[in-house]
Amino acid sequence: MSDTPIKADWVALDWGTSNLRAWAMGADGSIRAEARSDAGMSGIAPGPEGFEPVLLGLAGDWLAEGRKTDVIACGMVGARQGWAEAGYRAVPAQPLDPGAITRAVAHDARLNVHILGGLSQTNPHDVMRGEETQIAGFLSRSPGFEGVVCLPGTHTKWAQIVGGEVFHFASFMTGELFALLAGKSILRHSLDLAHFERDAFVEAAEESLARPERIAAKLFTLRAEHLLQGADPAAASRLSGYLLGMEVAGAKPYWLGQPIALVAAGRHAERYGAIFDHLSVDYTTHDPDTCVLQGLSDARTHLLTPEGTA
Repeated sequence: MSDTPIKADWVALDWGTSNLRAWAMGADGSIRAEARSDAGMSGIAPGPEGFEPVLLGLAGDWLAEGRKTDVIACGMVGARQGWAEAGYRAVPAQPLDPGAITRAVAHDARLNVHILGGLSQTNPHDVMRGEETQIAGFLSRSPGFEGVVCLPGTHTKWAQIVGGEVFHFASFMTGELFALLAGKSILRHSLDLAHFERDAFVEAAEESLARPERIAAKLFTLRAEHLLQGADPAAASRLSGYLLGMEVAGAKPYWLGQPIALVAAGRHAERYGAIFDHLSVDYTTHDPDTCVLQGLSDARTHLLTPEGTA
């Protein structure tokens, strides 16, 4: 077993609001090491003074002395409050474009940091950062796909793909709403977040799909039932079902009659998949880490010159 330290040919970063994922990449696209942190954008001071030390603390050992290592990053690291602001491109647009990569200032001589820009639209107003890289990776692995890509998260995105471009998209704050209701509202006293019941979840989602306008009242029912009948271990599952059902009802113009590519893993894949199964819609599931790494790899291959400058 070798004690030789792992060094990266380049580093891939998916830096979101709440989390940071980093991969030490080989020149052939292999993953030499990976690391994760809860040091998301929301807890870091803007600019290189805040972000660079976090990156070095997580992945500094991967950087070889005496040369610059390309760092290709996507996500909220490119927001106004991030390391460096990377602009938006209006849809319809390809998810990656050579003009949408921003060189970020770095003080460590070993770093050559590039941040991918996001996508925007004005009718209605919407933005995405990071998801465009997952979409690019998915399309690279599924050429010719026409349909809708669903990317669950704190702010889930539904993106319509036409001719290899993101034609239109919509964001849903479902994940954040669940976190706020479960952690800050009166419902927090009635929820067992560690317990999940698929049948209760699907039943609640079905109610939302059928009558989304009644869900505000249904939410308070979760609290009233606890007060009058005792704790319901399925209450958190029902809350999740009500909210996800509202989202899927609102996204119906996207998915109705369209194939869906669900870019999700774990509980997101389980819960969105349960609703899609109930609706008997045409969907396939794709690993988000695989998609974002493919997108970041494509960005390095196609968007950077051999000298490593944008």
